[in-house]
Amino acid sequence: MEYIYAALLLHKAGQQISEDNLKKVLSAAGLTPDDSRVKSVVAALSEINIDEAIKQAVAAPAVAVAPAPAAPAEQEAPAKEEKKEEKKEEEEKEEALSGLSALFG
Repeated sequence: MEYIYAALLLHKAGQQISEDNLKKVLSAAGLTPDDSRVKSVVAALSEINIDEAIKQAVAAPAVAVAPAPAAPAEQEAPAKEEKKEEKKEEEEKEEALSGLSALFG
């Protein structure tokens, strides 16, 4: 993750995201850069429009957090299912208790 942070920092500063620049940022942060990871990050980011990716990342959570309100029929359906499940559980408990009472009766 620190490699991506370093790349984003370079992008924000208007610097080219190159292997040398990425290594410098990581070293300045007190990390020892791994050459293969640096090459991978630089290669992967060379094909990505970072500004567009950031816009999409910022917009995506807003859609996921605020789902469209459900229709009234859809809201009632889960409540009915829950009631049915509760009744089944109660019936099963009663059957189990009646079975136990036969053992001690």
